[in-house]
Amino acid sequence: MKKISFVVPVFNEQENIHEFYRRITDVMAPLSYDYELLFIDDGSRDRTAELIQELVDRDSHVQGYLFSRNFGHQLALTCGLDHASGDAVISMDGDLQHPPEMIPQLLKLWEEGYEIVQTVREATEDATVFKSLTSRLYYKLINTMSEVRVTPGGSDFRLMDRKAVDALDSYRERARFIRGMVNNLGFRYTTVSFVAPPRFAGHSKFSLKKMLRFALDGITGFSRVPLRLAFYAGLIFGIGSLLLLLHVLYAYLTGTAVPGWTTLAAAQFFLGGVELMGIGVVGEYVGRIFDEVKHRPLYIVREHLENKRSFPGTSRNH
Repeated sequence: MKKISFVVPVFNEQENIHEFYRRITDVMAPLSYDYELLFIDDGSRDRTAELIQELVDRDSHVQGYLFSRNFGHQLALTCGLDHASGDAVISMDGDLQHPPEMIPQLLKLWEEGYEIVQTVREATEDATVFKSLTSRLYYKLINTMSEVRVTPGGSDFRLMDRKAVDALDSYRERARFIRGMVNNLGFRYTTVSFVAPPRFAGHSKFSLKKMLRFALDGITGFSRVPLRLAFYAGLIFGIGSLLLLLHVLYAYLTGTAVPGWTTLAAAQFFLGGVELMGIGVVGEYVGRIFDEVKHRPLYIVREHLENKRSFPGTSRNH
């Protein structure tokens, strides 16, 4: 019997855990698959870990990995993929905006031979106009700048065959933009569209700061265009500065210099700003190199929760 692994990162989702578990088990009950349900608790401060322990004690399909602190959604997802042992792995969020009822459709496409089945969010029922607009602009920007195409509206709700998961496990960079990494793998790929329902309970933990950081990880992880733009900007304004210098020399030699030189002062400020911007872009890339060369662990698991009735050797440790 084929085995399906569900990887579910959670952070302060005490109001959603039981409902998520109920709907997953209802979907899987009539299907002829074995399965495991891996909750990755990303340093929750509410009762999330306690509720995961209750489910582990009740059901041998459930396991929990409790982080020592908050490492972020992408690293929690990475932990789940590292330890999933199924023939296929389905990653999804625990807030029920990734509908469990779509799972049979994903499995059907997998059985047809697709090794990556990516869900594409056409809309989110409770999304703000600002979030929808910035999301569209971001995907257009990153696909313009990057050599790897990122599926617009693509979410972290996807099915991956064991071969694709093993390939993704070899990507160990710290600044992780998994949507881009998955598209970089190759393999037989298809998409399924859906409209995300509102959260079952609670509120989104993805703040504007986290969204910006996530967006920056995607751009810097898959594109060198910002570095090139800084170079081209420096080149263009360097040439402009030479032309301005010729103008200054001409004014000096002909005695037509105007006191104040407002234009020159404005140009100096402008060029200084461009230089600082270029240094900032280079600094962002250098900072990421610094993080990588330290070779610190991507995440730290404080505790692994596993039912004593679980079969030994079901997890894959990395």
